[in-house]
Amino acid sequence: GVDLQVCTSKNPTCCTKKMEERYQIAAKQDIQQVLQTSSATLKFLLSRNAATFQETFEMLIRLAKNYTSTLFCNAYRNMAAEAAVHVQELFTDVGLFLFGTEASTEEFVNRFFDTLFPVVYNHVINPGPTDISLEYAECLRAVRRDIRPFGNIPKKAIGQMARSLLPSRTFLQALNLGVEVINTTDHLHFSRECSRALLRMQYCPHCQGLTLSKPCLGYCLNIIRGCLADLAEVDLHWQGYIQALEELSGALSGAHGIEHMLLNFHSLVHDALVQARINGPELSEQVNKICGPPVRKPKQSPGCSFDQNKDNQVLKMFSRDSEQTLTNRRKEFIRHLRLYRAFYGGLADQLCANELAAADGLPCWNGEDLVRSYTHRVVGSGIKAQSANPEVKVKGTDPVISQIIDKLKHVIQV
Repeated sequence: GVDLQVCTSKNPTCCTKKMEERYQIAAKQDIQQVLQTSSATLKFLLSRNAATFQETFEMLIRLAKNYTSTLFCNAYRNMAAEAAVHVQELFTDVGLFLFGTEASTEEFVNRFFDTLFPVVYNHVINPGPTDISLEYAECLRAVRRDIRPFGNIPKKAIGQMARSLLPSRTFLQALNLGVEVINTTDHLHFSRECSRALLRMQYCPHCQGLTLSKPCLGYCLNIIRGCLADLAEVDLHWQGYIQALEELSGALSGAHGIEHMLLNFHSLVHDALVQARINGPELSEQVNKICGPPVRKPKQSPGCSFDQNKDNQVLKMFSRDSEQTLTNRRKEFIRHLRLYRAFYGGLADQLCANELAAADGLPCWNGEDLVRSYTHRVVGSGIKAQSANPEVKVKGTDPVISQIIDKLKHVIQV
């Protein structure tokens, strides 16, 4: 073994260059394995909750859509089929917004009331033996915001939607980012310096026949803190991320919560329809002035095509206590997540103490020999502290880690 690069020693060695190269690969794989094992429960906690909350939101949207369609079926049967199209569109928009599409809540709520107005006018305000023409309907749609047939209900709906959808959307995005952070740090890129230090720590003793020896704690800390210096930089932002999630979670409950808003949306629509009916005569007058008298075509209004019973079983189980369930689920999730607040800050120490280093008082490996204790200085965590590291040279921050830190900063701001 005269041509060994890392595992050189004064004593005879049983390694060849080929073995050393193999050990080099093994050392990197080992540390990667240990990293992934240590983050597995945290990753599962985040990904499982991201999936659960997304499913719950999908269920809430479906419920809200059903409640609103049922309102038309029960109270305004003759226009239920036409209204159903617009209800469907609205809740599709709600879903798209919630799951990350760039859209404006004000825009899609306004669009819903714009398209609803011609239907309401045709069937409630000025019903005739025949339907209004498409051109006339278009004129009604265009004037809805000026003549305000539904009073201030659309404005109220816009406010409620924006207030409750945005935090829930941010909550989902933050959970998915958490999973991305862990996936990134689980597959950390190790520098050549670090790979060689890991090899020296874990496999060089094998070359001297010391297959059972483990590294000294201080020696292990120097190498792992050096190799994971980038991850220690994530620590501060990770703590901020959990803190921000906790605050956001608190803001999701109660009257502004998504459950409350979605499950009561149908009553806002009901109020809007009542308002239009009460103001019917003066609305007719205003419309006549702007759009002229109604231009009609043969009637073709099918009845109610909405199948209420299909979803009702699932929905009954879900509906009224869902608010409580969701709030509790969020609290439970945050309670578990809090335990991982210092995850990145304490990672190197945890790995050495629990997995890698020799127990106190036992002879241990210091990179050259079996000794009673490690005598070099032990450096702290983070990039700055590594300038004094006797075992491994650390250059600047890994750009991939810098990028994930920027994403954490951004989501905390949002």
